[in-house]
Amino acid sequence: MEGSVEILERGEGELLGWMDPDEFREWVLKNKPREMVDKTMDIKEAVKKFVRDGDYIAFGGFGHVRVSMAAIYEIIRQRKRNLIMAGKTAVHDVDILVAAGCVSKVEVAYCFGHELRGLSPASRRMVEEGKVKVVSEWSNWGFQLRFAAAAQGIPWIPTRVMLGTDTMRKSSGMVIKCPYTGKPIALIPACFPDVAFIHVHRCDIYGNAQIDGILIEDFELARAAKRLIITTEEIIPHERIRQEPHRTVIPYFLVDAVVEVPWGSHPCNMPYLYYFDEEHIAEWLRLSKTPEGVEEYLNKYVYGVETFEEYLELIGGVKKLEYLRRLEQLRAPLIAPWARR
Repeated sequence: MEGSVEILERGEGELLGWMDPDEFREWVLKNKPREMVDKTMDIKEAVKKFVRDGDYIAFGGFGHVRVSMAAIYEIIRQRKRNLIMAGKTAVHDVDILVAAGCVSKVEVAYCFGHELRGLSPASRRMVEEGKVKVVSEWSNWGFQLRFAAAAQGIPWIPTRVMLGTDTMRKSSGMVIKCPYTGKPIALIPACFPDVAFIHVHRCDIYGNAQIDGILIEDFELARAAKRLIITTEEIIPHERIRQEPHRTVIPYFLVDAVVEVPWGSHPCNMPYLYYFDEEHIAEWLRLSKTPEGVEEYLNKYVYGVETFEEYLELIGGVKKLEYLRRLEQLRAPLIAPWARR
């Protein structure tokens, strides 16, 4: 019958992060002012103000690249609990948050491995012991479509991705009979995180942010999240932002907090600025093989310091950081002129 939709398959996964896009629009209108005001604060204040126990959280970047580690350490330090995490391309971020007991549920596209460095002992252990639940599974593109749907203000996106796979069956999507072709088509539900953290190369005090290099899904994620905390390598004058408006990939009116935190992605890579700290990542992977090792790491690098600056001193200070900067310059010798600032 015209107007009816035949559902061919429903995914077994738990639908999380979804809401009616019209309700999201109303929420934004009530809670996100359009005035251009100074949003700078430190990471402790930002996490305390915007992250609540039980929130659905997401992080920008990809794998070990451009991850807001300063925010992750602060979430652990404030002992946030029962968080739900979007594990769309999550590696070090989900591993350490799960190991610290902050996360109770994970939606997985890519998790529990450290790429060429091997698997993630801590988070895999937590899942295998039932202390953390994997509630649904997606492909990387499928998860990105969830943010894209939310950013567009629509409840779902039709796609052929994941059709005919167990990933589709383990997701919270569905397959319907296309009303145009009569063939199966997948519907991917929108995802509206309660809080997203995105680490950027530079922004102004209002939150107009620039990212050098590939955006991954951060363009969509910034527009899908209820609350958006920007951590940045540097805060620059608004006049510089206005000189190159085409480079502002995240506009101020999406942003709730701006946190200046140089080296804020350590031990991960910040493209064009500093390389992965392989020594530190290896230390985490070695210690995280046991619960006692996790506790040792957190006591030393998270609970044992008050600020991210103290953490940077502990991992080697200026000498280590300059070494990582030189490594990145050697790795990417053809840096564009705009990335040399």
